[in-house]
Amino acid sequence: MAIMDGCEAKHKTPILEERTCPACGETVEVFTRRGRIIEDTACDCGYVFKAEEQLTPQPRKPAEA
Repeated sequence: MAIMDGCEAKHKTPILEERTCPACGETVEVFTRRGRIIEDTACDCGYVFKAEEQLTPQPRKPAEA
């Protein structure tokens, strides 16, 4: 379904974000998906931004009548 492809792909595409290292204050580029880091990224000072667990949508339970 080409019409729905844009909606689905938007949430799957990694986004390059700049984060500030808490150890040295330098700016580090990390890849995120829905605001969560998707891979470990190291700063030049040695601090590592750890990958975070990704959010997965849960199917809705049918309402009981």
